[in-house]
Amino acid sequence: MKNEFLTEYISLLNSAVEMEVSGGKVHLGVLVDIGTDIYVLFNGQDYLYIPSVHVHNLRKTNLFIQEENPEDIQAPIDHQTDKVSFRKILMNAKGRFIKIYVTGDKTLHGYITSVMNDYFVFYSPVYKTMFITLSHLKWLIPYNDSVTPYTLSTAKLPVSHHSLPLSRSFEEQCKKLEDHMVVLDLGDHLQKTGLLKKVFEQKLALVNAEGETVYWNIHHIKIIYAL
Repeated sequence: MKNEFLTEYISLLNSAVEMEVSGGKVHLGVLVDIGTDIYVLFNGQDYLYIPSVHVHNLRKTNLFIQEENPEDIQAPIDHQTDKVSFRKILMNAKGRFIKIYVTGDKTLHGYITSVMNDYFVFYSPVYKTMFITLSHLKWLIPYNDSVTPYTLSTAKLPVSHHSLPLSRSFEEQCKKLEDHMVVLDLGDHLQKTGLLKKVFEQKLALVNAEGETVYWNIHHIKIIYAL
C-alpha cells in the first residue's frame, strides 16, 4: 500500500468518497483499501471490491455519512498480505457466497469455483456454471458467512458443478462449448442465444433460431454459459 503508485491516493484512504464506475453507476462509501488494480469500498452495509480499470473517477464527498470509525472497518475477504490485488481477492473469494455485477441490469449470486488466466468460473443456482471474463467484472460483494443464496441448503449448492475440463484462456474454454446451445452476456441481445458452431481467431460463430450465423468479437463477450 505504500509504494509510489499509491502515493497520490493515500489521502483518500478512510475517507468518504464518490466513485463513478463503468455503466454509469456511482458508489458512495468509505475507501478502506487500495491496491494497484482494485479499490475496496464500504458503503455502510456492504464491502465492494472494484477493479480499478472500471473506475472512471473518484473524489471525496460529504454525501456519505460515516457511522463507524473508518479505522475500525475490516474488509471481509482476507488478502493475506499488505497489498490487496484483484487476483488475490478472486482467489480468496473462492467457495464463498458473493454477489457480482458484470453487465446489463442484473447482479449474479453464487460462488467462484476457479480462477484462470483471463476468466473465472462462477456457479449460480439460477444459471448454473458460467464462464466470466476477468476484464468485464465491474464489482464483487461478499455476503456474510452465515448467508446462503436463496436460503438453499449446502447440499443443494455444489461449488464445483461443471464437468468440462478447464482451459487457461477464455477463448480456449469457449472452444469446449462448440456444438452446444449457449447464452452470451445473459442474453442481453436477441442474437446472443444459439448454437455455438465455431470459435476461431477471437471470433464466435453463433447460429441463431433462424439458422443464420452471427459472428461475435470475443473481446466484447463478458459471460458465456451452456443451456
